[in-house]
Amino acid sequence: MNTEPTVQAVPQAIHPKRAVEVRRLTMAAMLGAVAFALMYFNFSVPIISLFAQFDLSALPELLGGFILGPLGAVLIVVVKIALILVFKGTTSMFTGEVQNFLLSMAYVLPAVFYYRRHRTKKGAGIGLLVGSLCSIVVAIFTNLYLIFPAYIYLSTGQLSWDNIIAMCNEVNPWIKDIPTFVAFSVVPFNIISRALTSVLAFITYKKISVPLKKLIQ
Repeated sequence: MNTEPTVQAVPQAIHPKRAVEVRRLTMAAMLGAVAFALMYFNFSVPIISLFAQFDLSALPELLGGFILGPLGAVLIVVVKIALILVFKGTTSMFTGEVQNFLLSMAYVLPAVFYYRRHRTKKGAGIGLLVGSLCSIVVAIFTNLYLIFPAYIYLSTGQLSWDNIIAMCNEVNPWIKDIPTFVAFSVVPFNIISRALTSVLAFITYKKISVPLKKLIQ
């Protein structure tokens, strides 16, 4: 009879660095899900914009970006957009989702990059201001030269710039052409949206970041 003891395989422990990476990815996915959920609590401001919904989905993107860095911020936004497409689909022939991604990147990444170089309360404030300005500028150019032209093209002749201006004019008589559309719709909507999100991020970041950072350490 063989009396030699049986040697059992002992599972190898996960390397600490690998474990941290997994926790960071998990947090990014969770914050992406939170951003997706916040998009359900949205509302429109018709007198300012007929084509945009205001929500606070950029808040977890900002907070996650400050904690996880730019790559983490990108992942959060990607998860949010992916969940939107899976659970809601698109009502804008994907132009809305593309715009959401572009504006999130234009808003969050400048703020995150600046804050990582200036990790102070002032640095966070300036970073949020820089991100807001970048987002507004990008919103102007993408609306004029990418998103609306693509939406008009994909509508196969059902829409034109004249139709869009006419619809906006019905709720806001100041909008009479493309320049006034930018001045009285695109710019004010994005200013209000980014200002409110930035204030909330500035107020809540320190309180929320402490427990979140402990989860990934």
